[in-house]
Amino acid sequence: MSDFTGKEEYQELFNPKAYLETYFHLGTGSMGDECLYFLLKELVDIFTSGKVKGDTLIDIGTGPTIYQLLSASEVFKNIIVSDFTDRNREEFNVWLRNQPGAFDWSSVVKHVCHLEGDRLSCQEKEERLRKSVTQVLKCDVLKANPFDPVTLPQADCLLSCLCLEAACKDYEAYVTAIKNMTTLLKPGGYLVLTGVMGNTFYTVGEVKFSGLDLNEAFLRESITGAGYVIESFQLSRKTETSVEDKADFTAYYVITARKQTNS
Repeated sequence: MSDFTGKEEYQELFNPKAYLETYFHLGTGSMGDECLYFLLKELVDIFTSGKVKGDTLIDIGTGPTIYQLLSASEVFKNIIVSDFTDRNREEFNVWLRNQPGAFDWSSVVKHVCHLEGDRLSCQEKEERLRKSVTQVLKCDVLKANPFDPVTLPQADCLLSCLCLEAACKDYEAYVTAIKNMTTLLKPGGYLVLTGVMGNTFYTVGEVKFSGLDLNEAFLRESITGAGYVIESFQLSRKTETSVEDKADFTAYYVITARKQTNS
C-alpha cells in the first residue's frame, strides 16, 4: 500500500471499538489468535523473569488495549499509558473506570492468568492493572519529546506493541521514533518492543490503514543504533490464514533490549 495513513486520518477514522471486536476476542480466530497467543506468552516470560523491573513503565501507543500490560502490572506499580488519538484514550478510560460498555477482555485475561499459574482470578488481575495505571496521556512518537508539552521523569521500562509500524511512514521516521522514545528511558532500562513484519496494511471496520514493512535486519540496526544492546529477539512466522483479508503481515516479533548506560 503506497498511501500512508497520517495522524489526521487516525484521529478521524480509527474506530477503537471495531479494532477491539476484530482482533482481540481470543479463541475465536481473531487477529489471528496465533499472533496474540505468541505475544502474550512472550510478555509473560519477560515480566515474570525478574530481569525487567522497576517502579515506572511507559507504554507507547497503548491504543484501546490492555493485553500488553497484564503481566507488566505484576512488576510495575506506576504504569503510564499513551496514545495519539482521543478516541483510543477515551476507550481505554472506559475500561480503566470499569464503566458500562467497556470491552470484554475476559478471554485474554483468563489466558494470561493461566500462563502465570492462576495465582489471581481474572477480576483480581484486571483490578491490579487498574490500580497500576497512573496516567493516560497523549503521545506522538514523531516529536522529540513524545509527550510534549508534558515532561516525564525517565522510566525503568518502555513498552510499545503494534504501534511503530503504523505510526511511521518510512524507515527514516521509524529510526527517529525509536530515538525519540529512548529519551524517555533511564540508562540501563529496558525497551520491550513487539510488532509484525511484512505488513503493508490492516483494516479496522471498513477502513484500511497503512503499515510499514519491517524486517529483522532493519529492526536490529535501528534498535542498536539508538543505543541499545538487544538481549532477546523472538520471531514467529505466521502460519494461519484466517486474517488474510484483514492484515497482510507475515511474522510477529518481541524484542527485549537494554539501553546502554553511556547512551
